[in-house]
Amino acid sequence: MHKNSCNCCDNIHEKKDFIEIIFCLIIYTSAFFVHDVQIKVILFITAYIISGAEIIINSIKSIKNGVTFDENFLMSIATIGAIAIGEYPEAVMVMVLYRIGDYFQDRAVENSKQSIASLMDIRPDYAFVETENGLKKVSPETVKIGEIIVIKSGEKIPLDGVIIEGESSLDTSALTGESAPRFVNVGDKAISGCINLDGILKIEVEKEYINSTVAHILDLAENAGANKAKTEKYITKFARYYTPIVILCAILLTLIPVLIWGKSFNVWFGRALTFLVISCPCAFVISVPLSFFAGIGKASKQGILIKGSNFIEQLSKPNVILFDKTGTLTKGEFRVSQVICEEGIEQEDLLYYGACAEYYSTHPIANAIKYACKKEINPEIIHNVEGKTGRGVKADIDGEHIIIGSKKMLEENDVSAPDYIMPGTTIFLAKNGQYIGQIVITDMIKDESYETIQNLKSKKIKTVMLTGDTEVIGRTVANYLGVDEAHTQLLPEDKVKILEQSKNSAKNGSVMFVGDGVNDAPVLRQADVGIAMGALGSDAAIEAADVVIMNDNLKKISEAINISKNTMKIVNQNIVFAISIKLLFLIGGAYGLVTMWGAVFADVGVTLLAVINSLRVLNIKI
Repeated sequence: MHKNSCNCCDNIHEKKDFIEIIFCLIIYTSAFFVHDVQIKVILFITAYIISGAEIIINSIKSIKNGVTFDENFLMSIATIGAIAIGEYPEAVMVMVLYRIGDYFQDRAVENSKQSIASLMDIRPDYAFVETENGLKKVSPETVKIGEIIVIKSGEKIPLDGVIIEGESSLDTSALTGESAPRFVNVGDKAISGCINLDGILKIEVEKEYINSTVAHILDLAENAGANKAKTEKYITKFARYYTPIVILCAILLTLIPVLIWGKSFNVWFGRALTFLVISCPCAFVISVPLSFFAGIGKASKQGILIKGSNFIEQLSKPNVILFDKTGTLTKGEFRVSQVICEEGIEQEDLLYYGACAEYYSTHPIANAIKYACKKEINPEIIHNVEGKTGRGVKADIDGEHIIIGSKKMLEENDVSAPDYIMPGTTIFLAKNGQYIGQIVITDMIKDESYETIQNLKSKKIKTVMLTGDTEVIGRTVANYLGVDEAHTQLLPEDKVKILEQSKNSAKNGSVMFVGDGVNDAPVLRQADVGIAMGALGSDAAIEAADVVIMNDNLKKISEAINISKNTMKIVNQNIVFAISIKLLFLIGGAYGLVTMWGAVFADVGVTLLAVINSLRVLNIKI
């Protein structure tokens, strides 16, 4: 509702501006066909008031708020001065063209906002709650944890929860930027903001709306422009000092030739007014923030949420990128990679004994063994299951006593076993007091990890892997991926220390950390840019990170860097272009080589060109 009302107001305001501009142009043009001087002046003044009233009012408001030297003030005194010396057509046209430029700038800003504003489409309007009297349509903000909501085909999922009935495909494109639907079934997590494509789902709510994924993302998107880049802050500060300086120059440009050399007041006053119009800093104060905003919008289209323009600036100059291993470079999904059997024992039998013993466990390693076992398990043959946390499990399987777990677990039960050094987690098995083999479990490396690391290295970016895993596991992954540096067996505080060392040694560049956002929050916060991977539904990731990759694709890091580099390139182009043209025309205006019409181009024309250049960010090919 809020969104729609805002759009309605924006549309009315745009139409009002457009009508006023057309009306002014009609009055302005008609003045040239009137022969009566008084009527001609009245028409010019009328057109001036219609086109310039809002600018003059804004100038007065700025003065009341203590902001004297802004573009509204410059336009007001320049055009009022032009009217005072009888240059009615020039004064009116300056105001009209300024309004036209302002109109197109507003349209450009609105267009650039569409990429981020599209995220507002994920805002749920209602939720159907299951009650004793049937379904009740309510606001998502009123739904409590534990209540059951029903989502029909084509509807948005309003709240986070777990599916308790039904199966469907979900459109996650608004959150992740990925077009492929995601299949979900009973027991799967349902994330707010996704669209149910087919079937009916019943979901048990796990989070209130204020803490939901959709609420976090909307808050992030709405405040994306809050953190300004150094360049943006510099432009604002520059305009604050620049404007009073040019006003002083305009005063001196009038007084010195008149008082010292006895020149014509009207001539030099006219040049001073032209000088003021040229000096308006619109091109800086509009195009630079717009470029950053367009960059944030472009990234959001790709499922990359950047929390502010300061992070665009940092992303554009990467020096070192540190990666957490588990869940970032790897899938965080354990699979059996090797089975080592004693003589007389078949691999499928070893996996079967292990799967039976771990039948009632939900531990990731137990799940990996059960996933690898191809034999059907009959729970009726499993008896006397006894588990020891962190050690393993003992159980009787169809009359056979099985021990599965760490080597220490076997030793505690008087079973000796050979110790092979393998890359992964090794699980030992014994049957009736005799060692029968080992199962090696490893975390699966993501398909895109190798390509991403090599791509970053080709850009002369140093890559570092951090992990709490053993030396053997860590080195195996690091060697396969080809990272420049790897640190293993780390505690969370060790990762922070390595990050600080990297920041101290990095020159003229930023240090980034990429993690899953749950257990890496301290490192994410302390990095120049903290990037959370696979953060769909992770509160910790969205809170701690500066950049949130809404799916689990590492390639998005390179895309974010490319977008940022191109954004900064366009920002710098706009600054150099605007300063160069301004200086050239200011000098020309001071010497009388540039008229008021030339001043209009130097202000409105340059601003429009800079705005158009800014919007090129939205068309960056990545």
